[in-house]
Amino acid sequence: MQLKTKLILLISLVICISYGITFYRTSSFQENLVVEQATQQAKMLFNQIRLTRQWVSDHNGLFFVKSTGVESNPFLEQGEIQDSQGNWLVKRNPAMVTRELSAYAAKEGMGQFNVTSLKPMNPDNAPDSFERRSLERFAAGAVEAIEIEQVDGNFRLRYMAPLTVDSNCLGCHDDQGYVLGDIRGGMNVTVPMNWAYAEINSNNWMLLGIALATIIIVSLSLYLLFNSLVAKRLTLLADAMDNYPEKPFVNNGSVIENSDEIGVLSQHFHDLCRRFETSQQELDATQEQVFQNEKQAALGRLVAGVSHEINNPLGGMQNCLQTMRRNMDQPELQNRYMTLLGQGIERIKGTVQQLLNIGRKEPLKTTLGDIDQVIRDCLELSCLGHKNIQQDLQLEIGQPVDSGIEALRQVVMNLAGNAVQAIGAEEGTIKVVSRLENGSIHIEISDTGSGIDPEYLDNIFEPFFTTKEVGEGTGLGLSVSDSLIKRLGGSLAVKNVPDSGACFTLTVPLHPSAAGEEVK
Repeated sequence: MQLKTKLILLISLVICISYGITFYRTSSFQENLVVEQATQQAKMLFNQIRLTRQWVSDHNGLFFVKSTGVESNPFLEQGEIQDSQGNWLVKRNPAMVTRELSAYAAKEGMGQFNVTSLKPMNPDNAPDSFERRSLERFAAGAVEAIEIEQVDGNFRLRYMAPLTVDSNCLGCHDDQGYVLGDIRGGMNVTVPMNWAYAEINSNNWMLLGIALATIIIVSLSLYLLFNSLVAKRLTLLADAMDNYPEKPFVNNGSVIENSDEIGVLSQHFHDLCRRFETSQQELDATQEQVFQNEKQAALGRLVAGVSHEINNPLGGMQNCLQTMRRNMDQPELQNRYMTLLGQGIERIKGTVQQLLNIGRKEPLKTTLGDIDQVIRDCLELSCLGHKNIQQDLQLEIGQPVDSGIEALRQVVMNLAGNAVQAIGAEEGTIKVVSRLENGSIHIEISDTGSGIDPEYLDNIFEPFFTTKEVGEGTGLGLSVSDSLIKRLGGSLAVKNVPDSGACFTLTVPLHPSAAGEEVK
């Protein structure tokens, strides 16, 4: 599979996943929002009907002139009376008013409502399955019940809350054994939801269309751009490589620009060709030249190992940048990670400088600084991207101290990085303890890794000694750390912790000049 195909497929997959998550979250948010709005509408309607029922109850019912369609209620003991003019009036209690208002609302296509009870006087008020479940929950202490139902392809929201017995209710329900405060039943409000789900479906289709259009446009753009900016130029460079050395390579700036990565690659190939031609002329050189070539190869292996020491902070810096991109609206986090990035750069700079300064002794500078904060920063940078690693920080220095802050930063960063590597992908903990004791700084850094083989403990601080594979370590980290601590007048020791990993203990006096070496 070609690189451009892999790139397009990968980016398309990332876009699909991103849009899928966005689509799911948006759809869920829409549905939750609509349901919440419908629930609020149902609650408002419930309270309006409840107040209407209360008004009717407070006035001992409503009386209407008896006529066709306005019949007496057979479930009331005094369902009709005759006025002084001989007109028969029929009584409407709260339950009947509620039912008749619901019938009018149904004709208008609005929400419906009704009252029900587990012991209804009117069989028409018998509860359905939702109402029965709700009434049983009310008896157990619930204050409301909400469900979304789909009946014959139609969605509707059902809201129900209990109705309690007051003094006005006892006139009709006293013979049912109710007392004040009892839950005599509940009122159900039904709100149509077809319009809401139709709108949600419309929005979902629109989002899906946008997602598909974006994927197609981005994929096509990537294909065209990759062909013109990468594939075509790489083909030219590959042809030049195939024709070399029969046809000398000429870096034509009109074809391969020198301002981007491929241009730099072509320039490097051009330089490689020149070096190869030079080396070709030196094939018949003396054995001293062969020895120098072997020496260069050894140096190359050393540099391969040193690259790991540089990659360590680079990995933390990359995680810092990713975290900063995800939290652009948090200036405090941005400032904190900018500081960590600066520290990572200083560490890389320090590692390179250490290589240049191998065998040289220079005075260390001391400054007033917060050792506990240095430890926190180093642990945070080293553990970025390692969610499997927990930090147990018991930092008790609690005050600025005068010491070789930058040297201690380098040592703690190196020891923390080794601890992270020792734990690897397993679940583990890095524990750091700091304190002031007898005029010295004491720091213990331990991990729950596999520990150090006892036969290597005596050689662990020797220069270039390493148990790692070639390219994974130089053997300089612990040697340089030990050298820095000694130049501060302190000591660095290591031991294995029973049933755990390794523990490094460093002790540095607050006055490094006591070690007999000049400190500025």
